[in-house]
Amino acid sequence: MSARLDVELVRRGLARSRAHAARLVAEGRVRVAATPARRPSAAVGPEEVLEVVADTEDPGYASRAAHKLDVALESFVAHGVSPAGRRCLDVGASTGGFTDVLLRRGAAHVVAVDVGHDQMVPRLRADARVEVREGVNARSLRAGDVDPAPDLVVGDLSFISLRLVLGALLDVCAPGADLVLLVKPQFEVGRERLGPQGVVRDPELWRRAVADVCADAAARGATVRDVQVSALPGVHGNVEFVLLLRAPGPPVTTGPSPAADVTGDAGTPTSPVPGMIEAAVAAAREGSRDVGHGRPRRARATVSRAGRS
Repeated sequence: MSARLDVELVRRGLARSRAHAARLVAEGRVRVAATPARRPSAAVGPEEVLEVVADTEDPGYASRAAHKLDVALESFVAHGVSPAGRRCLDVGASTGGFTDVLLRRGAAHVVAVDVGHDQMVPRLRADARVEVREGVNARSLRAGDVDPAPDLVVGDLSFISLRLVLGALLDVCAPGADLVLLVKPQFEVGRERLGPQGVVRDPELWRRAVADVCADAAARGATVRDVQVSALPGVHGNVEFVLLLRAPGPPVTTGPSPAADVTGDAGTPTSPVPGMIEAAVAAAREGSRDVGHGRPRRARATVSRAGRS
């Protein structure tokens, strides 16, 4: 009897959950009888060979998304930003990719928040430095919900505009905290502007999405410190950006911190932020990231299991 591909991947132990299976399919890492799978809902038979492509050089992060934060933090060292010894908040934690990076870079404590349940990988859930809060919408966070207040916030949120969450994140964090957040244009520009498979391909829409988030952050008193294109695209090749903000208040870290006024007239530039945005969009357009089709260029190995167990 046939079953859904995502269900069968979980049954055979090739995926932790159906959501994880769907991500593997979206990343092009699943093969059915040596043919790349395209839909997690595809029907597969019990005797069909399923394969999941794995990176032999992968450092073993809890998720692919971890590489996005790892590369961003390496770059943000120039701004004095490091997780070492800090109280951190990870919103949209999912399986724990960002939490994993924070711990490996010396974070003292991480509160991992996600609206879902049972996604965090066991080794991170069991880590004494990690506090997992499931079934929590980041938009509902308020001052005092995380005590002591985090001085570093990281976020990888989907299916919601970052502008709807920024207020809550700035409320819950410590004064002067650093925020490293992914901006995903596909969740900022509106459904009517999405292309096939929900992909945003127009660089002007990328620019507008990032500029709108920066303007909202500035209106809430935050400082825009840097804007970069993500080291990896999202599923289906969506371009993403990484935003470094400083919350209002005395700074926790030192380093370059340009003014965050992005609301001035286009003809009277008052801030370097528009230039940061343009540079990030140009980098995305030129494909200057060292990735191919959403995966780092590494040697890969294949894990496979035949149907019957």
